[in-house]
Amino acid sequence: MSLLLWWSLYYPVSISPLTEATSTQPACSPQGALELPGFSAQGDFLMGGIFPLHYRVELPGTDYTHQPLAALCQGFDPRAFRWAQTMRLAVEEINQSEQLLPNHTLGYKIFDSCATPVTALRAVLAVLNGHGEEQGPMCSGASPLIAMVGESGSSQSIVLSRTLQPFRIPMISYFSTCSCLSDRKEYPTFFRVVPNDDYQVKAIASLLQRFGWKWIGVIREDHDYGHFALQGLKREIQNTDVCLAYDEMIPKDYSRERVLQILEVMRHSTARVVIVFSGEGELYPFLKEFVKQNITGTQWVASEAWVTANVLAETYPFLDGTIGFAIRSGRVPGLRDYLQTVNPRSTLMPPCSGQETLLEQHSAYMNTSSPRVAYNVYKAVYAIAHSLHNLLHCQAGAGPFHNHSCAHSTNVHPWQLQQYLQDVSFNVSGENMNFDQKGDAIPSYDLINWQRGPNGGPRFVTVGLYDGSKDSGKELAIQEEKILVVSVCSASCAPGSRKAVRRGEPLCCFDCVPCDSGKISNQTDSIDCHECPKDYWSNTDGTMCIPKVVEFLSHDAMGIALTVIAVVGACLTVSILAVFLHHRTTPIVRVNNSELSFFILLSLTLCFLCALMFIGEPTSWSCMLRHTAFSITFSLCISCILGKTLVVLAAFTAARPGNNIMKWLGPKQQRVIIFSCTLVQVLICAAWLMAAPPYPSKNIQDQRSKIILECSVGSQLAFWCVLGYIGLLACLCFILAFLARKLPDNFNEAKFITFSMLIFCAVWISFIPAYVSSPGKYTVAVEIFAILASSFGLLFCLFAPKCYIILLKPEKNTKQHIMGKK
Repeated sequence: MSLLLWWSLYYPVSISPLTEATSTQPACSPQGALELPGFSAQGDFLMGGIFPLHYRVELPGTDYTHQPLAALCQGFDPRAFRWAQTMRLAVEEINQSEQLLPNHTLGYKIFDSCATPVTALRAVLAVLNGHGEEQGPMCSGASPLIAMVGESGSSQSIVLSRTLQPFRIPMISYFSTCSCLSDRKEYPTFFRVVPNDDYQVKAIASLLQRFGWKWIGVIREDHDYGHFALQGLKREIQNTDVCLAYDEMIPKDYSRERVLQILEVMRHSTARVVIVFSGEGELYPFLKEFVKQNITGTQWVASEAWVTANVLAETYPFLDGTIGFAIRSGRVPGLRDYLQTVNPRSTLMPPCSGQETLLEQHSAYMNTSSPRVAYNVYKAVYAIAHSLHNLLHCQAGAGPFHNHSCAHSTNVHPWQLQQYLQDVSFNVSGENMNFDQKGDAIPSYDLINWQRGPNGGPRFVTVGLYDGSKDSGKELAIQEEKILVVSVCSASCAPGSRKAVRRGEPLCCFDCVPCDSGKISNQTDSIDCHECPKDYWSNTDGTMCIPKVVEFLSHDAMGIALTVIAVVGACLTVSILAVFLHHRTTPIVRVNNSELSFFILLSLTLCFLCALMFIGEPTSWSCMLRHTAFSITFSLCISCILGKTLVVLAAFTAARPGNNIMKWLGPKQQRVIIFSCTLVQVLICAAWLMAAPPYPSKNIQDQRSKIILECSVGSQLAFWCVLGYIGLLACLCFILAFLARKLPDNFNEAKFITFSMLIFCAVWISFIPAYVSSPGKYTVAVEIFAILASSFGLLFCLFAPKCYIILLKPEKNTKQHIMGKK
């Protein structure tokens, strides 16, 4: 994986932009050489290799002076990288062989064409000139090139062949199938180890008739490959009952507007069988747009240019069921091991650019189970090697040249090698290899069907064979029981969906409806989706039931934050309590009823700590304690504040003549009031725990995809009675404090109590709608927040002013100062 990811990030070329000045330069300018560092080796005889290591080129901007064309090569092709490695493997095998080319070695230079004729042309000019990437003088010298292996695309091969032809340098293509290249007058130095498209279109026409596909559409690329393939197909179906519904062309310069027009034609056509003559580079962006248009029910028939393209099969699962003819597979000994030995840290390898990724395409590089194009590359290199071997071992007087002469072993010319290529015959991996008079190989294809393996990955299953050398009508042999094809009307429904029959249409016409949440289908073409068990939920694909996520307010980020706030509040309250105890003899503490102040601070500490019982997985004990402890501590706190409020009012009233109310609100009476008010809440909680106590429960109703562990309150009546009683005490306290708000300043405790009760009531009134509407663990978080917010409100409103005087303004903590404020 590290090698492929590293290589995928590599940007291989640096091409000078075309400018007007190029028209005055010789055609053999080395500028823009596409040689790959680390992809060359010295030898007695030099071969060139051109491979589409990138399968897409974007047009440059308008700034032709500063925009290098190299930056436009996009889409690293791991399959082509494997082909290039196969050429290196074959050369190394030959150089180590004692039977083939003994005492001689082959060298090579490999270039990247970026799958376009323009970059392929620059590559061949560079290798002809004998330069690499570095800039050099124009036409500085002749190249020692003896032969060329390349290219994959027919359009690129046409350009290369015409460029090499004046030098009479033979080239062997491993993947160019255009029938036009069989014209020996136009392309006298061209050979190929792949059948031409005349045989492919014959095979496709036979396939159409075999399956009864009579109404078809054709999509083709805007290159010679697509043009000649369409002409050949029309010729083959001319006298049959197969009819062409439409013929659309993917633009050479990608245009989304044009592609959308093609897709609109496909959408409205009744033809469901679509034949595509295109390379994967042109087809990839077309299919990317096809996915967005939600066109279904298409049976794809692939040409050999993309029928084994892993990139497409892995990226577009809707292509499952595609059928097409591929060049025959063969055996390349040691290829897999060789691919794994390439060192990504070698200094010979090119640097990374960081612009591409290949994480999902590793299988395309390492897929050596049935090499096809790689096997063709292997055969092409061996064809050159065997031809050179025959040339160097020519017997004097028995040669193919003038007066039966032989070539000079120290001065071999490319045109001499071409003569031997035309006549070469050898055996490689158990297959006899030779060329016919047009430079073509024996016409035979494997019939490939795209299917899914047990692990969900794509598989290219061989389901038949086409042998062009057999008698008419017997060329095509199919194992129909192995074939998976798409419905003529609707595509199969993948797992995670179900079939919904279209009203008024045949049963084979249906829509695929995704399973609802909580339901799954784990088979293709399921009629219905099955509901998951109670504690399970469907995965995102709707293909399997997985255990529901269990949620409660745990000690995660939110739980820890609330814990810290509660502990800080408790510590702050204890600190204030310590300050009051230390200064209990000072006037500011004594005048505010120190005993009640100590009770309030103690109850506030318990209020802060009871919030901790709401955090963690609910249990029977924690559920009962959290609500009862919270209600009793808050009742105690509010009861103390109520007692202090009554004392403030009584003290002011007692100042009037003849009023002796203070004797009814002495320390004992205050304790009785606090005890009585708290006892009522204790009795309510006791009745609650005996009748219907809180208990832990699993809530699967609020959020069906989760199990929410929470404390059910048991009795809703008791729960709201507890809160209502606290609210009643708070309202009573607020009313009394409000009545005492205009008392003289030395009794201004009522103002602080009024403000604290306002905050307390506001928090708990806001709590009710938030509590009811919050989902899952956030319900508990809202309750904790209300406890902490109201506790802090009481703490700061009642004790912050007194602490300010005690700690920062001790000069005001005197009896004279307090009594003087009238």
